Amino acid sequence: AMSIRMIAQELYRLLQELEKVEKQLKNAPFEKQEEIKDQLRKLKAERNRVQAILEGKKEHKPSRSTR
Repeated sequence: AMSIRMIAQELYRLLQELEKVEKQLKNAPFEKQEEIKDQLRKLKAERNRVQAILEGKKEHKPSRSTR
């Protein structure tokens, strides 16, 4: 199991990466934009996943079975 700190570092790294790719997109020639947007989509999905893990870890609620 990853520690909260490791997950937070991973999230930070992804956010830095997103910022970098978003800047690239602004300066990208038209024919490169789709490729970069695709990369952005993947990064955002990854960021959302890591954020969700982090939120889940912070809560520490015992999971109740819903009936």
